[in-house]
Amino acid sequence: MARTVVIVAALDTKGEETTLIRDVIESRDLESLVVDVGVLGEPAIPAHVTRAEVASAAGVDLADLVQAQDKGRAMEVMTRGVAEVAGRLHGEGRLDGIIGIGGSAGTTIASSAMRALPVGVPKLIVSTVASGDTRPYVGTKDITMMYSVVDIAGINRISGRILTNAAAAIAGMVTVEVPAFPVRPLLAASMFGNTTTCVDRARKGLEGAGYEVLVFHATGAGGQTMESLIADGFIEGVLDVTTTEWADELCGGVFSAGPHRLEAAGAAGIPQVIAPGCVDMVNFGAPETVPDRYRDRKIYPWNPNVTLMRTTPQENAELGRILAEKANTSRGPVVIMLPLNGVSQLDSPGGEFWWPEADAALFDAIRRHVRPDVTLVEVEQNINDAAFADRASGLLLEMLGARVPATGR
Repeated sequence: MARTVVIVAALDTKGEETTLIRDVIESRDLESLVVDVGVLGEPAIPAHVTRAEVASAAGVDLADLVQAQDKGRAMEVMTRGVAEVAGRLHGEGRLDGIIGIGGSAGTTIASSAMRALPVGVPKLIVSTVASGDTRPYVGTKDITMMYSVVDIAGINRISGRILTNAAAAIAGMVTVEVPAFPVRPLLAASMFGNTTTCVDRARKGLEGAGYEVLVFHATGAGGQTMESLIADGFIEGVLDVTTTEWADELCGGVFSAGPHRLEAAGAAGIPQVIAPGCVDMVNFGAPETVPDRYRDRKIYPWNPNVTLMRTTPQENAELGRILAEKANTSRGPVVIMLPLNGVSQLDSPGGEFWWPEADAALFDAIRRHVRPDVTLVEVEQNINDAAFADRASGLLLEMLGARVPATGR
């Protein structure tokens, strides 16, 4: 049986483009299934799932949307409806991959369908907004964004090539044979450039004990993705030693993961080791993007596109309170580790962000606010020292009831 690629498009404005994508996909011996998410105009080509069905999936009569001629309302309804449709098609075995096209509205609607699907299902959007901030569209899912270069308004020598490439790309994703990977219990770990040494060593110890470790870069989206997978029940334990996203949430940095970071593992009741890794820094873009209110602060250019700002004792005290209170909500075993000789590569003796008074404020706040039955482990090393990494992975393995490998212990 041929595999099926679902095409999400507004057929009142994207009929010609959808036809091209459909023809390329079908030339690869795949089936296409077109979902129409247009509302205000007449569809240029027939759809397998009509706009009326999409609206109905959101609990709305299409005739009411057409009569109202309210584009904002129509978009909201079709965004909800297409997610329901995509989930249903996948559950019925009629969706092996999905492609969408559009501007900001079309991208919003298509990405809603894709975010309703499991990780691993091929997902691609050709979009006019793919060269900007794609986080609102991608969320925590593996969505491939392809910049359209020109507006998606008819076929020309540029758009025709790009849409053909996109159709061939989704066809390739759907038909490729994925190698069989060993199935081992999953652990999650948070990491940043300034905690890479720690996490790399700890990961090796955990993998040596028979676990597979998924490492998430603490860039906001990384933390959100990790929390999402924990909440969905994929993860059995967490090495959350890079909680820097809370510094960005507190101070307005660009890598915030939102106010619910550090909640999923506690709610799931799975073992977790928490450390205040990299909370000495807040992330901004290029140096000129640092807000004026922070111009007199300690600033470090990590690379041309990332500028780090050192957190103060007052901010660290607040961060310590937050981390402790998040740990306090845990329904399962939890350990908080304090690296007394610095929480990052930069926060080490002689480093650009070494500030013992700021770290002391952080540690004191954690001690003061943590629940009495939460285990607090203080280590006289920097977070990147081998002894810290070994202790962290060892404690997580103990909580998991696993055998601790002899190597490195």
